[in-house]
Amino acid sequence: MSTRQGVHVLVVAKAPVPGRVKTRLCPPLSPGEAAVIAEAALADTLEAVSRCDADHKVLALDGAPGDWLPEGVLVVQQRGRGLAERLAHAWADAGGWGVQIGMDTPQVTAAELDALLESVLAPTPPPARDAAVLGLASDGGWWTIGLRGTDPRAAFSGVPMSTAHTGRAQAARLHALGLHVRFARPHRDVDTVADLAAVASTIPGSRTARAWRQWVDTRPAKAS
Repeated sequence: MSTRQGVHVLVVAKAPVPGRVKTRLCPPLSPGEAAVIAEAALADTLEAVSRCDADHKVLALDGAPGDWLPEGVLVVQQRGRGLAERLAHAWADAGGWGVQIGMDTPQVTAAELDALLESVLAPTPPPARDAAVLGLASDGGWWTIGLRGTDPRAAFSGVPMSTAHTGRAQAARLHALGLHVRFARPHRDVDTVADLAAVASTIPGSRTARAWRQWVDTRPAKAS
């Protein structure tokens, strides 16, 4: 663990409350059903985080924690007006270098998080002094970002969030800051029902997949 002294994995997420999470799944899911999916995805994500080798495991949460929170994960409340400001505050609260993910990629593994941490800590070629990691998402956004030695306010402020070109804009900002950017493999976010079905098929033993199958299995009864 000496090579990872002080390194964190930060999860930025909303509490799985009906009507506040996974609203793009509605319809065909109801707000309550979407919240069940969100809770499963968040629990899968936090399980991977709890099993990785980060020194600090932090959840920046919008809402109240529930029984889905594993031991060893520190909860801090999100603060700030826009998403970029919330991300910067979350990084400040987590402290130091590390990697950030959200609750939309329940397929992430502990080994993958460890590899991301290694990428953040790996030496950078000159003239860059500091490093960043960015994992692009299939919807045009990004699913993970890692920062080393960079003010998070500079990394996020003014970057358009939740658009089809957020990933490209974030990469451009990191390059503009003079960082050596390493790209992680892309992932598919769970935003739509099609995303959910595709991601669940890759992690059949997960909570997310079980919640998805339960909804699929009971759908005819709901329709009747």
